[in-house]
Amino acid sequence: MTRYSILRRKVGTSSGRSIDNASILTGAEAFTLVSENLSLRELTEVAGDPETELIAQDMPVSLIKPVTKSSCENAAESFSKKQTTQGLEDILAVSSPFSGRGVTVAVLDTGIELTHDCFRDLSIISRDFTGEGIHDRNGHGTHCAGTIFGRDIRGSRIGVARGIDTAYIGKVLADSGSGSSDMTYNGMLWALEQKADIISMSLGFDFPGMVVNLTNDGWPTDLATSTALDVYRDNLRMFDAIMAIARAQSSFGYSPLIIAASGNESRRSVDRKLKISCSLPAATDGVISVSAVFNSGNGVYNVADFSNTKATLSAPGVDVVSAWPGNTTKSLSGTSMACPHVAGVAALWWEERRRSGVRPTAKNVSAKLIATARGDLFSCENNELDTGQGLVTSPQ
Repeated sequence: MTRYSILRRKVGTSSGRSIDNASILTGAEAFTLVSENLSLRELTEVAGDPETELIAQDMPVSLIKPVTKSSCENAAESFSKKQTTQGLEDILAVSSPFSGRGVTVAVLDTGIELTHDCFRDLSIISRDFTGEGIHDRNGHGTHCAGTIFGRDIRGSRIGVARGIDTAYIGKVLADSGSGSSDMTYNGMLWALEQKADIISMSLGFDFPGMVVNLTNDGWPTDLATSTALDVYRDNLRMFDAIMAIARAQSSFGYSPLIIAASGNESRRSVDRKLKISCSLPAATDGVISVSAVFNSGNGVYNVADFSNTKATLSAPGVDVVSAWPGNTTKSLSGTSMACPHVAGVAALWWEERRRSGVRPTAKNVSAKLIATARGDLFSCENNELDTGQGLVTSPQ
């Protein structure tokens, strides 16, 4: 039996099977995502059901694992000596008159440490899709959430959009940092049901991991790769379908912006040519993908060695200090750390649009993010494939 995610055109259940449901209304049509273990015969039956919109075999998903050692010599200064993190200074968040007030953000990750001081005075609505409980025993989700909307810690600022007062936390990755595609899909649909303005995901679909799993199960490498590629393609279509559902909400006054980390699989430190493109969900049409960069001094920025290419925007992703379980802080590097910087700045622009008398939408906020990104700050070694449209910049 193999587990599949099935997108159906109207809310319902399949008789005789145990199903995890997440549904969302779009216009006159209701879609339901169900996850089921199916035999080949059952798969054929489900595929022939007129209510079935899409089927995708579940893929492994994992947090975009932080790089523990800095890839540059001129790393960020010690947090204890500064009133704000270097990243917030880089994106001009400190001088922005906006705070993200009235904007809602969903973070789909490893959960959150609800009792951390940096989340005080926040209304947090959480849901666990892993079966482990919402508490973050990994730290990744807490770190990402802290960068987006964390309050000051011991007089020092870590959060981009400190005015956000409502956050949706979906635990779609287990404490080990691993998960499956159905958890991510259900988390996304839940965030859409909650009408979160911005959805931030620092996670990736593990295509190489699926190939390894299949080969460990005795599959020849060529067949394992071909099968994993086929499953990857079906999951890309599933993401496209969910993005279409998200876009359809604009007719009803709701237009969410979705942001994802590009990934950490590149190896420029070994060879400048060892770069790979961003993976799912960052590679999905309509998702703002984020690469990681660092300030190398004198106002010149470089892409991090590990950062994947073909991103929409870039943001600070080296030696980023944020919240960590145990009511403390920790410095991490990765596109996982860059992504929440963009999510936080998106919240500032969301507020700016509203104050300007314009209804914020994914389209006009992403247009502002792209139009104001600074592409003239990078060394000649970097190009648009590395950095996207430029370094994300807060409204001034």
